[in-house]
Amino acid sequence: MGLEGFFNPKSVAIVGASAKQGKVGYEILTSMLKAGFPGKIFPVNNKADQILGLKCHPDLPSLNEIPDLVIIVVPAKVVNDVMKQCAKIKVKNVIIITAGFKEVGEQGKKLEQQVTQTARQGGIRVIGPNCLGLIVPANKLNASFGGDLPLDGKTGYISQSGALMAAILDMANADGIGFSKLVSIGNKADINELDIINSLGDDPDTKVVAGYLENISNGNLFVREAERISNDKPILLIKSGGTEAGAKAASSHTGSLAGGETAYEAVFDRAGIIRCDSIKQQFGYAQAFAYQPLPAGPSVAVITNAGGPGIMAADAIERQGLKFAKLTEATIKTLSENLPAAANCNNPIDVLGDALADRYKSALEVVLDDPNVDTVLILLTPQAMTECTKTAQAVSDVTKQKPAKPVLTCFLGASKVAQARQTLRENRIPVYDSPENAIKTIKVMSDYVRWKSKPKRVVKLFPVNRRKVETTIERYLRQGQREISEMDSKEILEAYGFVTPKGSIATTAQQAVGIAEQLGFPVVLKIWSPNILHKSDMGGVKIGLKNATEVADAFDLMMYRIPQKAPDADILGVLVQQMCISGKEVILGMNRDPRFGPLMMFGLGGTMVEVLKDVSFYLAPLTSEEAKQMLINTRTYKMLEGVRGQQGVDIDAIAEGLQRLSQLVTEFPQIQEMDINPYVVGPEGTTPVAVDARISVEKV
Repeated sequence: MGLEGFFNPKSVAIVGASAKQGKVGYEILTSMLKAGFPGKIFPVNNKADQILGLKCHPDLPSLNEIPDLVIIVVPAKVVNDVMKQCAKIKVKNVIIITAGFKEVGEQGKKLEQQVTQTARQGGIRVIGPNCLGLIVPANKLNASFGGDLPLDGKTGYISQSGALMAAILDMANADGIGFSKLVSIGNKADINELDIINSLGDDPDTKVVAGYLENISNGNLFVREAERISNDKPILLIKSGGTEAGAKAASSHTGSLAGGETAYEAVFDRAGIIRCDSIKQQFGYAQAFAYQPLPAGPSVAVITNAGGPGIMAADAIERQGLKFAKLTEATIKTLSENLPAAANCNNPIDVLGDALADRYKSALEVVLDDPNVDTVLILLTPQAMTECTKTAQAVSDVTKQKPAKPVLTCFLGASKVAQARQTLRENRIPVYDSPENAIKTIKVMSDYVRWKSKPKRVVKLFPVNRRKVETTIERYLRQGQREISEMDSKEILEAYGFVTPKGSIATTAQQAVGIAEQLGFPVVLKIWSPNILHKSDMGGVKIGLKNATEVADAFDLMMYRIPQKAPDADILGVLVQQMCISGKEVILGMNRDPRFGPLMMFGLGGTMVEVLKDVSFYLAPLTSEEAKQMLINTRTYKMLEGVRGQQGVDIDAIAEGLQRLSQLVTEFPQIQEMDINPYVVGPEGTTPVAVDARISVEKV
């Protein structure tokens, strides 16, 4: 069922409308009237005959017609009675402004459940409860108590916080920023963020989807739909709060590092969502995306009337990884013919402090024609002779004549440039208060273009032994065990194409020596106990043992000391394991987020992984390109490539390991956490080895 009845109603009933100023029912009715809503407005209040000149009705059935939209502003305890009236007369769209539901506790939660049940039985779609309402400027619909109707625009906005939406409205009205639609979703009893984002994504009047979210209801569906919408129009979100995964006790390195906002960062990366740090930043991005074309590439040209701001812009371009456009000889020649002799005709183009509007105009016309320029940034400082407002109009005129490339502006100052900024906004030219903010916006636009041009996702499936893994996991779950032993974990990995070192369990020093001699020296000894997860912390790992004496001594020392350190641990023996080839130690891991599913991790491995925290995350399943990008996203990637004469490792082999692990955890949702640490990788052409592994499972 679509949301057209919410966004374009021909009649609106306000249940709880009030004649008393300061009441929410009064403010909503006043907002509707002040906005000039062209349809019918029905105030509903059984204690009044008329409100603000409109006939008042005692209840919904007395209207004798079905309103397209009902807004409920009565106390929480009687909201369900009104919902029953809505069901009786077959209302299909309801906004519940009233608070006092699940946000206040158990009693409120029960009231909300009753309302939701009535809505479902009556086929009613509900926004709210505990929300600010919705606004559609083009339809002169202000069904909210958030403030004056904003300008019509191309940005659709969704907010989980009513109070924040009121602040957004105030800021937008002060800066002349327009919206296609604004929706406060409150408690999301029925209609949630994905319903609104989908609607805005399909809305021809919306060019940019923006919003503030505290949580996401259906993680997997959200990722798929947001990715679909992002391919057509940008999604700009402010996200607060953390995931449930952050509150879980983690047994793996991956689990301990995957808390808080990690899952959301991975989700936004996968879906192409642009995360914003503030409302101001979000507005800055939105204005550029809504009214400027996307840049063809990362090359930026700067036109300025002062050297300092030009240098600031140049520094910002370098820091953001953009390119300083190299102007063609033809462009430089034309600029030199039109600008004073003292002007700098190379990028950044300095038109000098005495530049009037015509000088900016001619420079911009020439630079926009340069094939090496993807985006132009106009900088202006208000010097004694500067024609601020005329320059703003000149820039606007040129962009209308040459609309193929984005033009952003930064008019530095306050009162002297206030009118100029207003002129730019009225002409849909984004204006910023610093070169850095303008350049950051260009960077975000450039990244979005690159995300849109990415190859279609193709997830490779490897031939594996699923039955072997299924049998092992079922056995552990049947026995009520969560942690899979290292030996069984390695057998699971082997079933998915990983190579692990050979080894066996010894219960005596003599057995340990015999196993070591069969494997060949050097060997590794690891304490064998289902109760000891981090063996190194207990002194339960000894590496590089070169002969029988060292093996026997290490065995005896472990069996003596570790029971003293962990008296409650069940010590089953010692694993004697083949010593691995030399190479770089990395970690491959997974933590299953409760909303979004398997979250893959890559980083530099060994015992320092949680100290260095140089890791990257991405949602499974992984493509080959995504697996490689995970490596590139770490600070130590250069070490893997090889630096200062050191030989690099097989990057493709690591990426394949991540893909195989991604397939494993996607096909077995019982796996909640896992690490392969260390995963030892050698030069290109050698086979990586999963030296140690840890897997945790749960019933699903």
